[in-house]
Amino acid sequence: MANYIADGVAKALTQEEINTLISFYGVFTNRDYSVVDRILEADWQDIPLAPGQQDGPEGYKELVRNFTQSFPDVTIKVHEIFGTHERAGVRAEMSFTHGNEFMGIAPTHQKLTIAIHEFHHLKDGRLTKTWHLEDWLSMLLQTGSWPVKAE
Repeated sequence: MANYIADGVAKALTQEEINTLISFYGVFTNRDYSVVDRILEADWQDIPLAPGQQDGPEGYKELVRNFTQSFPDVTIKVHEIFGTHERAGVRAEMSFTHGNEFMGIAPTHQKLTIAIHEFHHLKDGRLTKTWHLEDWLSMLLQTGSWPVKAE
C-alpha cells in the first residue's frame, strides 16, 4: 500500500495513466494497433481471457480485430475513470449493430449497448493487468434471446 499513499493521502491517477486508459478503449474505434504496444506491458494479463484469446498484447490486438471486423460500427464511450495511482476503475459502454452472429445469436440488426466495468493495474503509465466484466446478459435481453421461450 505504500506505493499508493504519500503522507497519509492516496496519490491520484496521473494524466499519463488516464491517457493510457483512454487509448486502451480507443483502439476499438481508431483501429491503431500500434498503440497497444505502447500502452500494454509485454506480459499484460487480461482476466478472464475470451474463448480462444491468447494472453498479452497480441491477444488483445486479435480480440479487437475480430470484434471490429464483425461489428465495424462498434464504439466505446468511457463514462468514468476513477482510482488512485497505478489502480483504476472504468465505467464505460460498448455500442454496435448486431449485424453478424455473435455468441450463437443470429443477427438482429439492432443497435446494442453493453455496459463495461473494468479494473486496471498500471506501472510506469502502462497497463499490467485488466479485470473486465461486460454485461452480456443485457445483450441477451436486447436481442430477445432471453428468457428462453419454451417450445
